[in-house]
Amino acid sequence: MGDMFRSEEIALCQMFIQPEAAYSSVSELGETGCVQFRDLNSGVNAFQRKFVTEVRRCDELQRKIRYIETEIKKDGIILPGITDDIPRAPNPREIIDLEAHLEKTENEILELAQNEVNLKSNFLELTELRKVLENTQGFFSDQEVLNLDSSNRGITGMPDESNAQNRGRLGFVAGVIKRERVFSFERMLWRISRGNVFLRRSDLDEPLNDPTTGHPIYKTVFVAFFQGEQLKNRIKKVCTGFHASMYPCPSSHTEREEMVKGVCTRLEDLKMVLSQTEDHRSRVLATVSKNLPSWSIMIKKMKAIYHTLNLFNMDVTKKCLIGECWVPSKDLPVVQKALSDGSAAVGSTIPSFLNVIETNEQPPTFNRTNKFTRGFQNLIDAYGIASYREVNPALYTCITFPFLFAVMFGDLGHGFILTLFGAWMCMYEKSLSRLRGGEIWSIFFGGRYIILLMGLFSCYTGFVYNDVFSKSMNIFGSTWSIKFNTSTVLENPELQLNPQYHVEGIYPIGMDPIWQMADNKIIFLNTYKMKLSIITGVIHMVFGVCMSVINFVHFKRYSSIFLEFLPQILFLLLLFGYMVFMMFFKWVKYTAKTDFQPHTPGCAPSVLIMFINMMLFKNTEPQDGCKEYMFDAQSSLESVFVFIALICIPWMLLGKPLYIKFTRKNNEHSNNNGGLTNNMELGEGETPIPTGADTRETGGHGSHDEEPMSEIYIHQAIHTIEYVLSTISHTASYLRLWALSLAHAQLSEVLWNMVLSLGLKTHSYSGAIGLYIIFGAWCLFTLAILVMMEGLSAFLHTLRLHWVEFMSKFYEGLGYPFQPFSFKAILDSEDEE
Repeated sequence: MGDMFRSEEIALCQMFIQPEAAYSSVSELGETGCVQFRDLNSGVNAFQRKFVTEVRRCDELQRKIRYIETEIKKDGIILPGITDDIPRAPNPREIIDLEAHLEKTENEILELAQNEVNLKSNFLELTELRKVLENTQGFFSDQEVLNLDSSNRGITGMPDESNAQNRGRLGFVAGVIKRERVFSFERMLWRISRGNVFLRRSDLDEPLNDPTTGHPIYKTVFVAFFQGEQLKNRIKKVCTGFHASMYPCPSSHTEREEMVKGVCTRLEDLKMVLSQTEDHRSRVLATVSKNLPSWSIMIKKMKAIYHTLNLFNMDVTKKCLIGECWVPSKDLPVVQKALSDGSAAVGSTIPSFLNVIETNEQPPTFNRTNKFTRGFQNLIDAYGIASYREVNPALYTCITFPFLFAVMFGDLGHGFILTLFGAWMCMYEKSLSRLRGGEIWSIFFGGRYIILLMGLFSCYTGFVYNDVFSKSMNIFGSTWSIKFNTSTVLENPELQLNPQYHVEGIYPIGMDPIWQMADNKIIFLNTYKMKLSIITGVIHMVFGVCMSVINFVHFKRYSSIFLEFLPQILFLLLLFGYMVFMMFFKWVKYTAKTDFQPHTPGCAPSVLIMFINMMLFKNTEPQDGCKEYMFDAQSSLESVFVFIALICIPWMLLGKPLYIKFTRKNNEHSNNNGGLTNNMELGEGETPIPTGADTRETGGHGSHDEEPMSEIYIHQAIHTIEYVLSTISHTASYLRLWALSLAHAQLSEVLWNMVLSLGLKTHSYSGAIGLYIIFGAWCLFTLAILVMMEGLSAFLHTLRLHWVEFMSKFYEGLGYPFQPFSFKAILDSEDEE
């Protein structure tokens, strides 16, 4: 948890690596994942960098792997998953063997695929020929055979003889065409022949497979009868234009049967060859599939290494690679060990070394998290990355976020459902982490510990509210007792219980279950939850303002403690903190068990009216026998509080700008006096080196040295107005805790009374069946509306209370994230894509 209090210290380092050890050293750094490299070649085109050839080589290898993977998935072969033993990046020598193996495998698969397409094309042609021969049996009769020209059978035809010999003979063309083109084909034949072509067709019942794509194709067998050689040539051209396949078809029945037998024999031979080809292809793909995931990871790592090496710069002698990187200070020994291991892996005699260099540039923000704190850190980072070394709100969000959610979602039953869901994801997180359920599932699984805590806290607040699916539990026994006789209770439909006589002791914890039966339950819960939300909100905001002191002390801005924090905390405490105090004081002072009239509940003043009168310096006439104020000198004390709060406004408005103006004059005066001696030895074009005090003032949070005074006055006026107005609006914003809690309780009660009670009111046997159905509907509505919709609503409102009401008091969020070169992060991001 100490790492989450603020971001870790980041050092800017310079690496000097020998070229022969660069690949292995960067590989070791990628395994550790604790170095963020800077691009030293930002002005160089991506295609002109040193290792662009190696990157292209990796792209080509990835293309081959994608092609092989596509072929494997096409055959339905399941790729094995990656175990915990993830392969390391290959050596440049090993990649040559891998490249040759992939080249051989790709060529073999391409050759097999092309042979398979050719075989399937031949198989399709023979199948179509067999269908033509079988489906044209009914197109020819004995009478038609006598008149058919034997020289014009099918599409082959013999050499022309005399016109007199062919006159009166019919020729025909047989073939296969796609079913959707039949009508256009028939219409075109009618047009070119002026109705002198007789077309017979028959649809094939079973579809044929396209040899290239494998998609089913529905086709139709046709026979076109015609007369004349000129018409025959026209028909052939039309068939070619409509991509119709024409096949030889003898008119004699005996010849067709013999031809069918020959075609069937060839088809059986082709089937055997196709099956052998597919078996060989399957064996090749099955062998490759075992190593394909490992090869893919190795090539991705190699490509990432060369991309990173392109960020390095070559020194003048071309004998050393120089790189700059951000490294967490705690990980400097790890980086040095990775560099030494990389040099030792290639047997380099000259070791690589790491230098920490000074810089005024703001480093990236890095918060070290684990599987529990990562979800809460993501909530904060979604608003804005913390500035470098700024206080991290995620540490406190681990408790405040589920607590504020539970205040709105306070129900023991619904909280138990959330707890079960969160506990299930936490217990089986290893198996569920491999599940690919889409973006929504990833969000739920990433926040599994948040859901678990929200459920546990909701169970606690539901126990305090004594609310279980809109019903109450009588665990300790009610402290209310009815001291009326039987006739009074039976004859009076409504009775009021006086706490002075009907209350014995205090209920141990939470709400007394008797309030479940009271007619003024909503009125009582309204007051209780509204004041509870105001108290919680003021404490939360006071904590946020106090967190700013930690930032001021760390960045050595001690003046801001007196010029910003002190007036802010005084303004908040003297107004709204005082209002919270009066709520507690009112609960303690006024009681029903007293004979002194001003201390009875009827004389208790409204805290809200009293606060409004305090701000407006007004008075309200009390009732007879009552007092306007709760204690003596309250009016004077309130006037002093308001007066001090009003003084805090110009204090916040003018204090910081005047201090900056005064310190600037002193700095200019000291610079003028010391400039002659401090910078007298500087050469032409050189700039003075800032001292530690100068860097402290200019770097980090809130530097104003370069900003003109007019803008400083404007910015401070905006911040002052924003804080004063937001103090009022943010306090009112916490009333959403009351509103959503009350709405959730009322929805739960309505769902019980209007749905589940319908099955509980029937006492016959049919009521049991009805209760079974109604209970299912009640469960569905409870999960869909009260748990999911209301839970999402409470989650979003809690998120807003943290982002706006809490974090705005101290959090800047102007940093940028630390994104180290990590193989694990690269592989995880590609898996998500």
